[in-house]
Amino acid sequence: MLHRRLISRISTPIDNKMTEKTRNGGAPVVRFAPSPTGYLHIGGARTALFNWLYAKGRGGKILLRIEDTDRERNNPAAVAAILDGLKWLQLDWDGDTVSQFARAQRHRQVAEELLARGRAYKCWLTPAELDKMREEAQAEKRPLTIRSPWRDRDPSEAPAGVPYVIRLKAPREGETVVDDLVQGRVVFANKELDDLIILRSDGNPTYNLAVVVDDHDMKITHIIRGVDHLTNAARQTQIYQAMGWQVPLFAHVPLIHGPDGAKLSKRHGALGVEAYKEMGYLPAALRNYLARLGWSHGNDEIMSTSQMLDWFDLKDINRAAARFDFAKLEDLNGHYIRSADDQELLLRIEDLLPYLPGGAAITERLDANMRAKLLIAMPGLKERAKTLVELIHGAEFLFADRPLALDEKAQKLLDVEGRQTLNKLLPRLEAASRWSATELEAIVRSYAEAAGAKLGKVAQPLRAALTGKSVSPPVFDVMAVLGREEALARIRDQAT
Repeated sequence: MLHRRLISRISTPIDNKMTEKTRNGGAPVVRFAPSPTGYLHIGGARTALFNWLYAKGRGGKILLRIEDTDRERNNPAAVAAILDGLKWLQLDWDGDTVSQFARAQRHRQVAEELLARGRAYKCWLTPAELDKMREEAQAEKRPLTIRSPWRDRDPSEAPAGVPYVIRLKAPREGETVVDDLVQGRVVFANKELDDLIILRSDGNPTYNLAVVVDDHDMKITHIIRGVDHLTNAARQTQIYQAMGWQVPLFAHVPLIHGPDGAKLSKRHGALGVEAYKEMGYLPAALRNYLARLGWSHGNDEIMSTSQMLDWFDLKDINRAAARFDFAKLEDLNGHYIRSADDQELLLRIEDLLPYLPGGAAITERLDANMRAKLLIAMPGLKERAKTLVELIHGAEFLFADRPLALDEKAQKLLDVEGRQTLNKLLPRLEAASRWSATELEAIVRSYAEAAGAKLGKVAQPLRAALTGKSVSPPVFDVMAVLGREEALARIRDQAT
């Protein structure tokens, strides 16, 4: 990677709309191009979202390319996880998924064409010569800039039978300019850029060549990716210019940091998208949260997908690194859970259960009757839950076997006084004419008034007996969902 001092940035903003008119003339074509060396992490998911919003909001296309040229690090399981993560986030793409490795012959063809044009050359630079250049750069405390003697040397002088690489014959004078839609005008001094290897000695293309050829052939108009690729933009621009191809528009978005401002790590939330699914986040909530990481529309925090499609624009992306905050994500997810359709939540719960400890046992009991009970309980459950996992924990009372295991707080509530309260309530509850939340609340309130006790003092032992916990959905809703027979049986278990 280039030393940061070699880059000068001119803060003049780029006119996004004008540039689209003059360099595209039609709807944008973007691409998301992950490397399958790991799963779809949160930064990659945001990049995919930004590409999706920009293209779909303008009637364009988003293409998916798997950059799998590094065969040693290529992981088929990671490819599947990337595709599953995009599907779970509901970020669809146009056309078939492209494998970069499958296009290696086309990449080699372009390298040979650059060679024939005199815009590239064969290089027999030895490891010893490279080591000497590196030592000299370190001694002079300057960035390493490789200057190959084979740039202007006659290939007939090459050692016989020794493999060679092909290097781009990059300009030595002047500047390479990247007019970035997010970062502004970024200038690279050509004298500080060395001749990039475009074809290795084993005949395999390098990343920068493969990316340029693929983006050109796929007719990509906008390259939206992380700012860590900004130095690659200069390299790739030189390849475009050497081939006489139009350079796409670049938009390098800021990285995501943790709440402390440090580089995002697993402790901050640098996890695969599948981990967020297993933690109980909703796709719509995660999309909304990721969109707000580095981009804003006024003071709007909660945005529907249609609103994001209407509002999203590259010019509104901040240059500063965004900070990931789990607390904000949880609050946002809680909002989406509360506003979600109950049937949709039930389906997502069923989809999540196989990934949770004890989830298989719940799945076994999730018959039509239990699903109906869960739907009845859903309004109360989702008021307290910030994630689907919390929602499932809140619903555990439905699936619990008698006698219930009591947590520590529930045990304290069911002390001698608490059990006496249950004994006194039992005959009143058994006499209920209708087993509804409204009537049950009236019965318990009547008892509390007669006993001169606060409602909470009476309801808490009931909650502990019915759920085994001190926290649950509204206790009268719990009783109604459990039904007369089960609710009374649980109370009797703890009253004696």
